[in-house]
Amino acid sequence: MSRESAGPESVVSESVAHAIRAALLTADPRTKCFAARDVARRWRRGELAFAFDVAMPDRPAWPDKPELLPPNRMPKRGKFGSVRARIALWHSLAHIEFVAIDLALDMAGRFGGEMDEEFVSDFLSVAADEALHFALLARKLESLGSHYGALPAHAGLWEAAHGTRADVAARLAVVPMVLEARGLDVTPATLERVEAAGDAHGAKILARILDDEIRHVRFGTKHFLKIAEGLGKAPESLWKYLVGTHFRGTLKPPFNDSARLAAGLSRDFYTNVAS
Repeated sequence: MSRESAGPESVVSESVAHAIRAALLTADPRTKCFAARDVARRWRRGELAFAFDVAMPDRPAWPDKPELLPPNRMPKRGKFGSVRARIALWHSLAHIEFVAIDLALDMAGRFGGEMDEEFVSDFLSVAADEALHFALLARKLESLGSHYGALPAHAGLWEAAHGTRADVAARLAVVPMVLEARGLDVTPATLERVEAAGDAHGAKILARILDDEIRHVRFGTKHFLKIAEGLGKAPESLWKYLVGTHFRGTLKPPFNDSARLAAGLSRDFYTNVAS
């Protein structure tokens, strides 16, 4: 994404880091969506300075609800045909997208200073996409008579960010190239199940998310490859080392090889590390 000039008469008075920090410290989901998209828009228009004069928070601000639980305490969704199970699915997806807003904002704000303007542009555009995804899913929940925060949610999604807060290569390896890439694997099956249930609107939302997530993983892969090249290391070997060091989970097939390849992730990266 190219960045426009603010114009010769414009005064750029706020740093991009300050604007990102403010968005991260916004707890209300709807307001955070607006804040994330506003930061991306102002950056694209050249209204924010490429300066990193404030630190990112260790943890973003989140609403009181949903209640955050460890993965092993999350309730089972049940069969998709029931309204309860459908609400549980959309709520889970909404929570993933909500945390993804913060993951993208933190990526740009925490590491933008050591990377470059293209890096900031890419991940602020990701944050704006995730905000749109969350808004679509929140409205979907409302159409089913529920809302975001009505059910408990997975507490572990931010752990990958916190554990890689000191190393941009590790963050790229784990968040876009493992966690978001996993979305490329599982979303098509979910989309088929939603279509089979006759939910054309829900299928359209998932198709939009899948298309965007390919681009998000591609951004992560692109910047990871640049880092590996700068270090003089083979990207596949570096990625495997960083994933082995920083990722607590396991990489499980089946993989959506075509979507991963479209995102720049060849099988050379993940075949031998899959369990």
